Order: sequence, then structure tokens, then C-alpha cells
Amino acid sequence: MDYNPYLFIVVFMVVSVVFALLPLTAARLWARKFSPPKPGLQKNATYECGLESRNDVPLQFKSEYYLYGLIFLIFDVETIFLLPFAVSFTELSIGAVVAMLIFLLLLVEGLAWAWMKGILNWE
Repeated sequence: MDYNPYLFIVVFMVVSVVFALLPLTAARLWARKFSPPKPGLQKNATYECGLESRNDVPLQFKSEYYLYGLIFLIFDVETIFLLPFAVSFTELSIGAVVAMLIFLLLLVEGLAWAWMKGILNWE
């Protein structure tokens, strides 16, 4: 019996979607059945980190904090991609080495951009 080569991918995608949505649907049905909403002053009050909110003015954060976080995340994930490459470097084909060099070039380009924009300067 001949199967379509893409059948496995379609079945895998369907199973992954069902695997993700089934617990969410079950939790939603459980919440509707066993924990009905009870709105009130205390339940609708703003509560964060164990302290009640004292004013309605939102706090402003510097965008540099988010940029530092994003740059850290990029270079942290880079090490995850470089470790298998470094372990099997001698056994890789030239195409894999070129692909990794392009990856590193893009990362260095991003670091140079951040440096030239002054994002890495803490003020």
C-alpha cells in the first residue's frame, strides 16, 4: 500500500494541534462547570506582587531594558545553536560550515548594529 509522503506531516500537525487544544478545552469546561464567576470589589481589584495599587498612573520603563533583554536572549540562544556545531565540526560538510558562518555573520551584524546605535551603553 502506497502512502503519500506528506501524510505523516499532516497527521503530526493534527495531533500536535489536538494535543495543545485538548487540555485548554478541558480546563475551560472544568472552570465553567465547577468555578462559576463571582465578580466583586476584591476579585476585580488590581493586585500585583502582594501589594495593592496606590494610584492609576502607569509606570514608565525605559525601552533600553527590553533591548538588553532581547540582545541577551539572542546571544543566549546562539550558544545553543553553536554547541552541536562545535561538537561535530570535523564531521560536517562544507555546506553546513558555510551555513553556520552565515549565521555567525548575521549575529555579528546585529551586535555591530546595536553597538553603533549605542544600545549597549548603560546610562
